[in-house]
Amino acid sequence: MDLYTCTGIQVKDGKPREITDEVCIESRFRLMVNGDEVTAMVASAEQLRELGAGFMVSEGLAEKVESVEVNGDEIRVGAEARPGGMRVLETSGGTAYVRRPPRVGAGPRIGIDDVSLMTAAIESEDWRKTGGLHCSVLFCDGTLVAKACDVGRHNTVDKVIGHAVLTGLDRSRCIIGCTGRQPAGMVAKAAHAGIPVIISRAASTDQGIATAEQAGITLICFSRGDRFTVYTHPWRVEGLAAPGEISYGD
Repeated sequence: MDLYTCTGIQVKDGKPREITDEVCIESRFRLMVNGDEVTAMVASAEQLRELGAGFMVSEGLAEKVESVEVNGDEIRVGAEARPGGMRVLETSGGTAYVRRPPRVGAGPRIGIDDVSLMTAAIESEDWRKTGGLHCSVLFCDGTLVAKACDVGRHNTVDKVIGHAVLTGLDRSRCIIGCTGRQPAGMVAKAAHAGIPVIISRAASTDQGIATAEQAGITLICFSRGDRFTVYTHPWRVEGLAAPGEISYGD
């Protein structure tokens, strides 16, 4: 990822010194669907085809995409778009389309150690350098298949979902890992994509937890070091489900 190098004055222990820092670059793009502008996006200028495809599916605007191309500041998507959905401004400043998310299938089961391994994969060198990027990863059948960093947490999820859309992966067998917090809009992205497990290093909100419960998603937050918190559908994490608990899947 391209980074911007700048100078600054760092104060440590009360003493100033000049330093050189690498910081994130943010760019603006227009998402065009069948020739019409749907939204403007602030994003990092990488994996833009994945961003366009992922946004369409994760916001429930289409079940699949037919084409994606990038031309200058335009991400042009061809898809059979669904009508409806209330357009809202997310807490991140991004655009989301509010509609009832579908219920996901049973999907994979994972072990306690898998949660730690998948969380470790979320970090990247650019994330450590800048402290200003979010990162997401996508695992399918236990294998890391996609990774994305971006100035926006929503964008990173769209990009890894977009990878699954463009490559034809079975998303019901996938798990998303993310650095960002999980309000309702973030959880709904996984639900629309049919992804049954979310692992986040950060917190959720009451509506994020409610959305995960309703959609049948296993929501794991505060995954750091040797600890994590499972808020919904713990039966997918081996060793946590209560004896005799039945599957909530299809």
